[in-house]
This record gives sequence, structure tokens and C-alpha cells, in this order.
Amino acid sequence: MRKSVGVITLGCDKNRVDTENMLYRLRLGGYDITNDEQSAQIIIINTCAFIEAARKEAIDVILAAAACKSEKCEKLIVTGCLPQKHLSELKEGLPEVDCFLGTDDYERICEIISSLYGEENSVKDEHTKLTRILTTPPHYAYLKIADGCDNRCTFCTIPSIRGKYRSRNIEDVVDEAEELAEQGVKELILVAQDVTRFGADIYSEPKLVELIRRLSALNIHTLRLMYCYPELVTDELIAEIAKNPKVAKYVDVPIQHTDDKILKLMNRRNSGNDIKKLFSKLRNNGITVRTTVMVGFPQETEESFENLKTFIAEYKPEHVGVFAYSKEDGTPSAKLKGHLTKRTKAERVNAIGELHFKNRKEYNESMLGKTLEVIYEDIDYDRNMFAGRTEYDAPDIDTKVFFTADFVEAGEYYKVKITGYDGYDLLGEKTE
Repeated sequence: MRKSVGVITLGCDKNRVDTENMLYRLRLGGYDITNDEQSAQIIIINTCAFIEAARKEAIDVILAAAACKSEKCEKLIVTGCLPQKHLSELKEGLPEVDCFLGTDDYERICEIISSLYGEENSVKDEHTKLTRILTTPPHYAYLKIADGCDNRCTFCTIPSIRGKYRSRNIEDVVDEAEELAEQGVKELILVAQDVTRFGADIYSEPKLVELIRRLSALNIHTLRLMYCYPELVTDELIAEIAKNPKVAKYVDVPIQHTDDKILKLMNRRNSGNDIKKLFSKLRNNGITVRTTVMVGFPQETEESFENLKTFIAEYKPEHVGVFAYSKEDGTPSAKLKGHLTKRTKAERVNAIGELHFKNRKEYNESMLGKTLEVIYEDIDYDRNMFAGRTEYDAPDIDTKVFFTADFVEAGEYYKVKITGYDGYDLLGEKTE
């Protein structure tokens, strides 16, 4: 009897790609894939362990799934970053879980399931370029170009979980992208722990611009760059983003902070002035910016925090993610003096959020009356409007454009005149 498998993915889009590769192997192994975890005989939870909140979410999801084992679910498997980092504690604390697999063990999933049932592993061989089952809408996909990280930020656990930075071979990336394009994917979103470092470990220098040019030759509409570290966003890369018609005029640059003292304590390799120069170049080239900042880092004084606030107020990044510092065991920053209270960190998160919201309101007002190209992706039944996004917005994490129209098709691009806004989001109407 064929077993049904449901997979729950937590964390980042790099985790999503790992899940999609795992789903492909499960299909080759003869398992039925279901989106309804409650009806699945086997539940796999692919976890994140980056910060305490992510670990807590993972444990809550695992316990909820474990409660179903007496009903439909026969086997519960936990994969990914959490068991990679905390295997011994999980084995002791979660006896309900049948097996734990780390980030290097995804390819063994069928072998592991077979062993749990006392059966021999049988995986069919398929000669295809694409070894993934997409979990995104069919018009966009994430393209993972590397794994691991060498940046060694003092607050980050990624190197201890994912290991050293490892680029994929450029030909393999292009082959996968070509297959995605042939399947109808219109937007490729490049992801890695550090996209800008692509190729440096195997080609002696970064090859991101070369990769962009190779991918641009494919039958795709848009390339989008995520997770670009500021010190490697070069003038050459900026020019490529600005001038290449297939590259979204958008870049995700996580700066974490702008105060020189805090940047040094974080082991970031740039200064506040470097960041200001970079953001000025991006703005002058018409490139929308998403960034991430961390508040409440040890020894962050009121003056340090005000430096960050001043930067956000003056440079007005279009998209800002803000989170509070999380003290992670085993990281250098955990040993620093001067840790802040949860209350102080929460207050600073709120302050940056309020400042960004003010900036976003100004931006949205500047969009009134403009006509933008919007890709239609969803329906908002509460508003009774269609929902999409522009090239200046990444899926799920950025703002949306809600618009009216007589008829639209998912994954198609339309001209939308902006007539208003609601919070962070734009409102409009489809034009001819």
C-alpha cells in the first residue's frame, strides 16, 4: 500500500528549496504527496533553528503533529536545522519523533522511511534536470545557488548549522533554471545565505554578475536577488541590476546596523559610512531596497540606536525587516557584556517599525496616480479585489498591490493605476 506523506516547512525560502528537493525524492520512492497533513500517514517537519523564536515554533509544531500519531499519522520525522544543531537534546526530549535528519541527510529520506517500516528502499531513477517539486505558485520559484556561510557574524548560528560557504557549479544552476523556465516559471528568485559571494569558493572570485547574465539569456521575465551582503554589492553588480531589463530593480541587503561600534561587535566588515554610500548608489540607480536591521545587540546604547534611527529616517529603505537580538548559546556575542532587557529590545523594535511605517506612508503617497506593472497572484475576498505585486516587491515578505479588474489570469502581468493605499499596501485599478 502506498503511504501518504505530508511535509511542513518552517523558516526561510532556502529551507523551502530543501523541502522541494525532498518531495522529489519521496515521489521517486513511490510515496503519495499530500497538502493535508491531517490525512498523512507520514508527517515530515523541516525545521529552522536560527533564533529562539524559530526553535520554539518548531517544537510547538512537532508537539502538535505528535498529538496526531494515535490517529492517522503513523510516523513522524523531523529534518533540517533543528536536529542538525540540537540532535541529542531532541532525542531525549521528543521520544514521539520516529527519526531526526540533519541538513546533510535530505537525500536519505526514502531510505530512512523504509527502515522505519522494516522494508527495503526502492527509489526509481528519473533522468531530469529538475529534482524538485515546486511548492510555490507556478509562475515563480526560488533558485538556491549556495549553502553555508563564511561571514561569521558574532550573533549568527548559521555557520555552525550549515557549515562553510559552498557554491553550486554555475552550469548546474543554469541547467536547473532552464528547466524551471521550460515549466513556465517567469520569476527566479536567487537565494543563499550570501548570494553576493556566489562562486568565490570554487572560482577564486565572485561570479554573481556572470550568473545573472547567463540566467538572463533564458526565457524568463524577472530575476530577483535576495540576501546580498553590503560589502560585496559592487559597482559592477549595481550596474547590472540597473541596466539589465530582466533583473528586478530590487535588492535585499541586510545591514543589521549602522553604528560603527555595534557593527564591529557584530563582526560586520563595513562601516556606517560604507552603508550610507552604498544606499546612495542604489537610490541613484533607481533600485528599490529591502534591508534587515537588528536592535538590542549587546552594548547598543541610546546613541547607537539613534544612529540607526537617523539612517532609517534619512535613507528611507522601501522595505525594512526589524528583529530583536536573540542570545544564542555558542555564539561570540552571547559572551559579550551589556545585554539589554527584553523590554528595551521590544521598545526599539516598535520604534523602528513606527519609523518605517511613516516612511512607507510617504512612499505610498508618492505612488498615487502612477501606473505600475503588477503580476496577479491572489484574491482578497474581504476587499473584493485582486492581489499582486510589482518588481519592487518580493513574494510574501513585501507589500502587495490590491486592484480591481473585470478579469485576470494568475501569473500574468497587468498595468495597474495606483489610486490609494491601505497601510503598507497599494490600491489601484487595472488599465487596458
